[in-house]
Amino acid sequence: MTVFSSIAALLTLLALAWLLRPLLWPAKRSGVSSQRLNASIYSDQLEALDRDLARGAITAADCEATRDELKLRMLDDTEDPAVTTAAGGNSFWTARRTAIVIALLVPIGAVSMYAALGNPAAIDPVATHKLDDEKMVQMVESLAARLKAKPDDPKGWAMLARSYKAMGRMDEAEQAYVKSGELVNTDPDLMVDYADLLAVKANNDIEGKPLALVNKALALNPQHPMGLMMSGVAAYRRNDFKLAVAQWEKLLTLLDPDSADAQQVDADIQDARAKAGMPGTAKTPAAAQGADAGKLPPVDAAAAGAMTPEMINSMVERLAARLKAEPGDLAGWVKLARAYKVQGKLAEAEAAYGKAGKMVDADPDLLTQFADLLATRAGGNLDGRALALVNKALVLNPKHPMALMMAGSAAFRRADYAQAIGHWEKVLTVLDPASQDAKLVAAEIADARSKGGIGLQLKATP
Repeated sequence: MTVFSSIAALLTLLALAWLLRPLLWPAKRSGVSSQRLNASIYSDQLEALDRDLARGAITAADCEATRDELKLRMLDDTEDPAVTTAAGGNSFWTARRTAIVIALLVPIGAVSMYAALGNPAAIDPVATHKLDDEKMVQMVESLAARLKAKPDDPKGWAMLARSYKAMGRMDEAEQAYVKSGELVNTDPDLMVDYADLLAVKANNDIEGKPLALVNKALALNPQHPMGLMMSGVAAYRRNDFKLAVAQWEKLLTLLDPDSADAQQVDADIQDARAKAGMPGTAKTPAAAQGADAGKLPPVDAAAAGAMTPEMINSMVERLAARLKAEPGDLAGWVKLARAYKVQGKLAEAEAAYGKAGKMVDADPDLLTQFADLLATRAGGNLDGRALALVNKALVLNPKHPMALMMAGSAAFRRADYAQAIGHWEKVLTVLDPASQDAKLVAAEIADARSKGGIGLQLKATP
């Protein structure tokens, strides 16, 4: 608004300067008068008359008569004009007063016309956004009313479903998708969008009907980006890391290799490969080359430097405040628990993990993270509740690397070296043999063998 007003004021001033200049600073008159010009003309004519007489072209009598006539005309034409009384000398409308009136009327008139014909709200981003939202709601309501009158419009119902989803009206969006009938079963885009809606309503759980829709969409379009992403996420969550890798590698071929999305997908692939015990891939984008498997690309130093501890604390506090108002957001509690752990607020982190409830109990990664937190609070002691969480994670995923390492450490501390070796040898089956982690685990196994007097290699339980 301020920029627009400044530009408008500048243009108004320029227009006034152009209009007022002739009134306030009139142009100077030319230095050539009409009397001098007429005298010069008659002088030339007299000289021409003398030349004609010298050549004998006219008689002396004619020359004298013509000379007298020219002199009389010259006297008449070169006489000073009567001084005209300045009729406006005492008039109210002087040039200066006229300029003042124009200077007042132009800006007042411009403002009045803009107020009557313009749209001041159009240059207010907040008002414009609000106006756009109101128009969107009106359009959606109009579409809903039309579909109630003519319900046999599958494309209209699909459009209404997407509109409701964008507005956050999830229940109404699901009903609209149902009413779109067979259209949603033949269009991969609609299937994936419907699956995403159902997953959001189920606390981001893709299993069940959402995954069935995703698989159906991929059967129609095996290169559907969002379908491949969701399929990979679902596979990763149920510990089917090889399928996750396969789906995400297909997705990677559809992305710009230098984009942030491609780098994130590649980092997810490396993580899934590490957990599946698969060798690394050479498909890493140039910007992510050299990153360790399972790790995200390094954070830009400038971006990291901009995040002060005060800013991070403020973000965590806002998340905590939101969760008090929305305690059912399990994923939000997990984020808060991780943030508290990074901040060193271990008691608050434990409470947040506890509020995540069922989400933690169904995810071996979260169970292991929770166990690590409890062990940290207990000075590195894994016994008790922490070990119970680790064992629960191993029930869900018997080859979870971190859970196996923690279970092996707990066994080693209580001098059960055979069990420690058994857990750690399972870890070796899911690690890259040439990796530094594999070498460290092998060293731990060797230490346990020496302390337990175990000379023969124990076979890992399948």
